[in-house]
Formats: sequence, C-alpha cells, structure tokens
Amino acid sequence: MCGIAGIVNHRGDPTVGDVISAMNAALTHRGPDAAGTYFDAQVAFGHRRLSIIDLQNGTQPATNEDGTVIVVYNGEIYNFQYLREKLLARGHTFRTSSDTEVIVHLYEELGGECTRLLDGMFAFAAYNTKTRRVLLARDRLGQKPLLYFVSNGMLVFASEFSALKCHPAMPTELDVNAVSDYLSFQYVPGTGTIYRGVHKLAPGHQLEFRLDDNTAAIGNYWKLDYSQKTSATFEDSAQKLRVLVTEAVKRRLVADVPVGTFLSGGVDSTIVTAIAAAERHPGITNAYTIGFADAKYDERSFAELAAGAINQTIGGGLHRREKMVNANDFALLEKLAAHCGEPYADASILPTALLAEFAASEVKVALSGDGADEVFCGYERYLALRYASRFSLLPVFLQRPLLQIAGSLIPDSGERTRTGRLRRFLRVMSAPAQRRYFTLLDRCEMPCKRAIFGEKLQVAANRNSAEIFDNLSGELSSPNRVERLAELDLHTYMPGDILTKVDIASMAFSLEVRSPFLDRDVVEFAAQLPLSYKLHGSKRKHILCEAFKDILPGAIANRPKRGFGVPIAAYLRGEWHKLAEQALFDGKLCNDGYFNRDALMKLWQEHACAKRDHSYLLWSLLIFSLFLENNSGRI
Repeated sequence: MCGIAGIVNHRGDPTVGDVISAMNAALTHRGPDAAGTYFDAQVAFGHRRLSIIDLQNGTQPATNEDGTVIVVYNGEIYNFQYLREKLLARGHTFRTSSDTEVIVHLYEELGGECTRLLDGMFAFAAYNTKTRRVLLARDRLGQKPLLYFVSNGMLVFASEFSALKCHPAMPTELDVNAVSDYLSFQYVPGTGTIYRGVHKLAPGHQLEFRLDDNTAAIGNYWKLDYSQKTSATFEDSAQKLRVLVTEAVKRRLVADVPVGTFLSGGVDSTIVTAIAAAERHPGITNAYTIGFADAKYDERSFAELAAGAINQTIGGGLHRREKMVNANDFALLEKLAAHCGEPYADASILPTALLAEFAASEVKVALSGDGADEVFCGYERYLALRYASRFSLLPVFLQRPLLQIAGSLIPDSGERTRTGRLRRFLRVMSAPAQRRYFTLLDRCEMPCKRAIFGEKLQVAANRNSAEIFDNLSGELSSPNRVERLAELDLHTYMPGDILTKVDIASMAFSLEVRSPFLDRDVVEFAAQLPLSYKLHGSKRKHILCEAFKDILPGAIANRPKRGFGVPIAAYLRGEWHKLAEQALFDGKLCNDGYFNRDALMKLWQEHACAKRDHSYLLWSLLIFSLFLENNSGRI
C-alpha cells in the first residue's frame, strides 16, 4: 500500500521538482518505508512506499527495460504471479518480484486495455514516453482513492487531498452543492469533492491524458451486471460461494510481512478470520479486537466466542489480541479530519482508526470483512424498504396523515434505540415510493437546510440531493427493486463512505487493509444470485451464513447486526461539549456566514438538554467546522 502523486504537462516548470517532492512528503504516512520521484520535461511522478511484497527491490517509480514506460502505483494486484508468468512467456524481463512491475509490462504491451486484466485493489498512473500518453486507473469497487484536477491543460493527481494542496494550482473554491449533499449523506457523494474543479476518479474507470493535444478522456473498463441470474440450486451456489471466498482470503494472505485480521465477532469478520487461521495452521494468526466501556458498543464477548469456535475447529493457532480503547479523543478526531481532506462525518472512522492503530503495532497487513453487507444484502434498511412497500397498499390520502400521527407519538430517543429506529422507519414510509431510500439515508432534510444555511449557502438550500440517486438509476441492472438498493450502495455508499473510511483510518497508521468479500470473482458471482438467496424472509446474508454455517456459532450467525459505532450523542453532551460548542459557534462556521447562528443554537440546546437527538447533524457540522478552520477555501 502506498501513496502516489503526479503532475502531467507541467511544461518544464522549474519548480516541479520541489512541488512533486512536497506532494510526496504529504503522503509519508501512506508509505513510510521509501520514497521516489520521476520527472522529465512534461511529466512528474511521486511515490511513497509501504513495503509489503519484495521488500528490498520494489521501489517506485518502476520502469520497463528501456525506461520508456514509468509507473507509480498504490494497492495490491492479487493475480500478479499469474500475469507475471504470462509476460515472461512473451519475452518481458523482470528486475523485481513485485506486483508493480506486472503493471509496467502489461501497460507496455496493451496500453489502456491492461486494466481489465488486473485483479486487485489499486490506483495507478502509467506513462508511455513513446505514445506520449498517461493513464490513470482505479480499481473496480473503489478501494483505493485517486483524486485529480485539470488546470490550463495540466493534470494533477494524488492519493489524498493533502498532496493535491501542495500544488499552487489546486482549486480552492468550495462547491455549495457539495456542502448540501454532504449534510444529507455525511460524505461528499459521486465523483465531485468539496472543491469545485477537484474530482475523484470513479471506481472501475480510467482516465487517459494525451500530451500531444492536452486532452483527457474518461471511460469505464468494468461494470457489475445483476441482470443475469444463475439457475444453480441454493445448495450448489452455497458450495461454490464457499470456494470463492476461501480462495479470495488465500490470495490476500500473500505478503512478505506479517498479516493479521480484524475480528469483531460479527459474521463477516468471523468467516474471514476462520479461513485465514485455517490456511496458516499450524502457524500463528493474530486477530485484532478493540473493546469499549459502553456495553452498547462493545463486542469483545462475541469476538471471544468466535475465536474459541475457530480454534476448536482448526486445532489452535488463532491468537486474539484485545485492547480497551476510548474513542472520545478529540485530538484523534482532528487528525482524521485532516487526513480526510474534505468533510467526512461517518463517526465509525474513530473506532476503525483505533483498531488500525492497534493492529499496526504488530502487523503491516490486516484482512477485514468489509463489503459483505453490500454484496450479500446485509443491511437492515433493505428489509425496511421491503416492508415499507407493503404499506403502499393503503390509499394514498390515508398514508401520510396516519404516519405523521404515529411518528409524533414516538419519542426522539436516539438512532440506536428501538423507538429511534421506528421513528425513522415511519418517516421513510410517509415519503413517496421513489424517494424512500434517499429519505432513509438523508441526515438533513431540505426544510432543515433552509433554516440553518447562512448567507453563503442559501443558494444551495433547495438543492435536491436525491438527484445523486436519480442520475444513477439508468445505470442499475438488477430487475428487483430491493436488490437495486444494494446495487446503488455499491455505486455510492460503499466507495464514498465505507471504503473511504477504511482507507483513511488505516493509512493514517501505515496499515494495509485487504477485503476478501470485494474480490472480483466473489462480487460477480454474488450479482448472479437471485435475491432470495441473499435476502430470505427476514434473514440477511442468507447464503453467506449457510455457506459457512459449520464455522459460525449460532450466537453469531443469528445475532442482530450492530454497526461499528461510538456514542456521539453522549460525547456532544458530555466530554466534547465545550470543545464542540467552541468549534460550532466561535469559528468560521457561523462567523463567516456559512450557517445561521440562532438556528444552530436552537438545535444545540435541544440536544444538550436531551430534548431531541440532533447528534448526526451536529456531528456533521462539527466536522465541517474543523474543515473550515484548517483549509483555505472560499465560496
């Protein structure tokens, strides 16, 4: 895992060496083991290395035999050994045993078509001095980030905002629509960013820049297809799934450094840890778990149960490493906000970072269970939308009044309470059918935005953030209404929220996280499964649980899903109350006209006295305040 940066068509700028070095230095946490740069009269590349494979020789930028192809790359190619053998047979010469050099020779031979053959998580830039073209590419599901902007015919790219901001041409105008979308989703969705003119390369896409005419073309090289369903039986499909997941885990155990796993005691991490431990037996596998004093958020007992069951099955060898942590460290919040580079308000980044920090003290690579909920329909919200659709049988003129009355009778006791989830469900059911999923996810409805937006944001008060979903509807391939929600999450929530969180939290502590459930073979196979194999009655991830039922204790297989969260509502009322209040009301957020002080104070006071739970919105505003204080930007 690494960090990359580049400046394409810098036109011989005499400062380019200093700029690319500064961009590289900003990525040191992503690759503390080595650094390298390349530049000629038009192209400059930078690379920071976290050494995982071929520790001695895998430095970058990497080149082909005659130096006409140059590559910088972040990630892992899991089929690199197979591709290497094919390339050797075609006469290519390798100087290292790293996966990077496979990309070099594939690009030399196939140009932009090379990306289709790569199986892994990656973001890379490849430059061919003969064709005078530069290719940027990002992996199929967006596990590795790639940001870029184009200014006066010059392309600048990097793994993180911190590196982009080292370039003097970096756009600094804030996008008011992105602010509005951020408050709805808690992250900036799609290919845009908080900065107007700065973009994320979409998952499964590549960008080719032609130096001869300074043009850039973007296209997708992969798209998941849910339309073709298998005719195989459930039992046969479960057996095949077990083989695919097992192979995916095995591929992700390849490394020249210690590899561990994350173990929360949920279905997904238990499966991954069980396979990894079995493959390494009789060797030792470390599984990392963190604990919290608050019992509602602590999962150590389930992790202990999972580890015991795994050791009983394989005959020992799994060592569960446990650490008690406290997520209410405001300094950690500030550090992670800086690494994100733009507003990002999924609070589970805090425990994820603490887990990554703990694991990184002993290993360089950790396997996680990320992606299983999107791939196998594991979220409760998929069931909620199925139930909501049944309410549509009532006459339209009765639906909204009944639901509004019911909702007003239920106290606002917080998201993690039963009544809190019921309030949210009733709000969803009262929305038009085509808006229910957005309503379920929306953390700041339009009337609220109109009330709290200050002068600088008023132009975006009527922004319809649901358009993000509307614009993607034509790209969805599933014929099933509920499965389309999971497919939509693969385009939006997973790359924008989940994978961003994992990348930022892990790389802040120089840890590589690999996700077997996001293996290409697993994902493509899951898309071919009928929805009933994944969502069976009230059972979510049905086929995954059945495929591994012999290694899943019943208490884990049947437990309700619990998110990896922290008690933000309590923090804002307690330990962080004073710091948060200062950030919200004494800085740029209100003083510079972004938000209405009186409207925010009303929300703050209602939350502080526990009259209402505004924790999601206040948390998002706190993160945006930290962003404003630590980044230059204007509207």
